[in-house]
Amino acid sequence: MLHSILIERNIYASEEHKMMQAMIQEFISNEILDQVDQWEREGMVSRAIWTRSGELGLLCMDIPEMYGGGGLDFTFNSLLIEALAKKGISGPGFSLHSDIVAPYILHYGTEAQKKKYLPAMAKGEIITAIGMTEPNCGSDLKALRTTAEDKGDHYLVNGQKTFITNGFMCDMAIVAVRTNANTTDEGVSLLIMESAMEGFYKGIPFKKIGMKSQDTAELFFDNVKVPKEHLLGAEKMGFKIMMKELPRERLTVAINAVGCAEGAIENTIAYTMERTAFDTPISGFQNTQFTLAECATKMQIHQVFMDRCIELLVEHKLTTETASMIKYSATEMCNNVVDECLQLFGGYGYIWDYPIARMYADNRVARIYAGTNEIMKIVIARGLFKEV
Repeated sequence: MLHSILIERNIYASEEHKMMQAMIQEFISNEILDQVDQWEREGMVSRAIWTRSGELGLLCMDIPEMYGGGGLDFTFNSLLIEALAKKGISGPGFSLHSDIVAPYILHYGTEAQKKKYLPAMAKGEIITAIGMTEPNCGSDLKALRTTAEDKGDHYLVNGQKTFITNGFMCDMAIVAVRTNANTTDEGVSLLIMESAMEGFYKGIPFKKIGMKSQDTAELFFDNVKVPKEHLLGAEKMGFKIMMKELPRERLTVAINAVGCAEGAIENTIAYTMERTAFDTPISGFQNTQFTLAECATKMQIHQVFMDRCIELLVEHKLTTETASMIKYSATEMCNNVVDECLQLFGGYGYIWDYPIARMYADNRVARIYAGTNEIMKIVIARGLFKEV
């Protein structure tokens, strides 16, 4: 019923999109929803769901077919992100794997690196992560302390990363390291590190407020020998590479936020039509109607902006400033909408068995990761004044 008042979305209008959407919805209903409780208890999803996703072609969908991907465009990736978000599913970390790690390798990897990792990623045979954040270094990537000492034919890596999505399950991680302690951005490089390397250790998954089925862990490096051929891109160009790829990451966070808000509204409409107070459905009260009208309006405005950002990404025109705008605004909107929807659920909204409770807990972190919303405002402001 919500869709009846929303603007038709051109980005998902093709028959191929509709077929993919139906397949994704069936996959979520038949193979994910019943496993969520177990995944949350264990603090991680099963490896089987990764290989199953690979079998269905849901991983690395916009990676060229020659490297094992689907050869599609990013709109298919965003379709999956939205579908999972609408159902309040916080794990598996498919998006980080397909939308962050895979593009890094595709855009900056050697031919040997692409052939080694991308087909395995697309099949779900390996799970990947990216290691940027450190205990004393979050959005300020120039301050990272993990070092990679040049030893001739290899680097010797020492340091620590934290808050790493897919960290505990990962078989490979792209890790930001400092290859020259005497410089700033020019001293940061990216290394492809496999978890089987001696000295590569993982912490146990964090116990978090939300996103309980998504493993988030620390990574530790104790004299890890990383062959020179595992360097991703040019040495000391890591910071520039990360800055170039961050817009896509921030857009994926926004897509998740808008999808979550839409799912929250749909759930709340259904609940308020069934729940009664004083012999009247809650949906019959003006307060309920006005609240949901406001929520739907906010979501629709952001959905239109988000769709334009998706189009810009596909056209390779999405700027850092625009990506920061949608990330900042969409996550703020989502938190507000979910909070309002939870209120309409009353006491049941605070019960974990209800999706709205999971959405409330899961999406609070979206205003923090991929760059805090405070950092997003700084990025946007710099863009406003850089021509002045």
